[in-house]
Amino acid sequence: MKILDIVGARPQFVKLAPLSKKLRKEGFNEVIVHTGQHYDENMSELFFEELEIPEPDYNLGIGSGSHGEQTGRMLIAIEEVLLKEKPNLVIVYGDTNSTLAGALAASKLHIQLAHVEAGLRSFNKNMPEEINRIVADHLSDILFCPTETAVRNLEREGITKGVYLVGDIMFDALMHFSKISEKKSKILVRLNLKPKEYYLATIHRAENTDNYERLKNILTALSQLDRPVIFPIHPRTKNRIKELNLESLLLENIKVIDPVGYLDMINLEKNAKAILTDSGGVQKEAFWLRVPCITLRDETEWIETVKLGWNRLVGSDCVKIASELKSVREGEEVMFEDKYSAWKIAEVLKKVISGKGER
Repeated sequence: MKILDIVGARPQFVKLAPLSKKLRKEGFNEVIVHTGQHYDENMSELFFEELEIPEPDYNLGIGSGSHGEQTGRMLIAIEEVLLKEKPNLVIVYGDTNSTLAGALAASKLHIQLAHVEAGLRSFNKNMPEEINRIVADHLSDILFCPTETAVRNLEREGITKGVYLVGDIMFDALMHFSKISEKKSKILVRLNLKPKEYYLATIHRAENTDNYERLKNILTALSQLDRPVIFPIHPRTKNRIKELNLESLLLENIKVIDPVGYLDMINLEKNAKAILTDSGGVQKEAFWLRVPCITLRDETEWIETVKLGWNRLVGSDCVKIASELKSVREGEEVMFEDKYSAWKIAEVLKKVISGKGER
């Protein structure tokens, strides 16, 4: 059985790590395709090394571009790989343009498709990620859902066959690599940081980076906080700040650093007083690490983190960001999810292959 994984961005590398390890242990013939959506060394190669993921069999080197251009180039390149490799199953992850291109390519060639992290909805179709995940779900034969909410979202859209509740595979990765991070990461020493005496901020979504007022408000809010703000800056965000002439807002208390590897990122998250982010993955990691989170969006697909009090939605309102950060506290006790998502996914795939599971 040949399985072909399609990944291209940091959160997808994290999801791939535990599943790739399990698939190879179970004897699956795995082919890894890296689209090159994240091409910076700190956003790609370092993650593969730290997460102990095998070298990609294909690196398509697509790079950046508009959504249409990037997705189109990926679609062409992925199709060529699929025609050459002839896999029995394609697995896509999350909600990026790599997810969309992989789902389209597999579907057009009538190759069975599985979607890891299926069923998530923010209900905001202005977000490209929302379009990507909806299309991927409706093309998929096998849908691996991280939460019961995700299962219900699919039911409302008429998708009930081939749906499996398997828990969140990013939790598998976090629990495994968190212990390794404690031993190997020296990021706090390098940056001269003490636990709970700084905030951590990440900004990368187009709704913030491509909107002058939103980006200006967020940076203004960060510059006025009562603790240093560690800001690992995404290449696109860095470029947009420069293009929009907002560099003057990066005041002394905002410590801009290059993107960091997964082990360093976990360590920064775990020891932050609070996290300010527009990343879905970081919201979840903050929740699991029991660190209060301020989400710089108007909605989130991870509603459980909000309901349990660990996450506050603030959008880009400068005043609200500051006030919510002052009032945010630890939320309700978190019942950690089953950390064997990769095992569950592999078991489903074995059943489907043997004809004993839904197709």
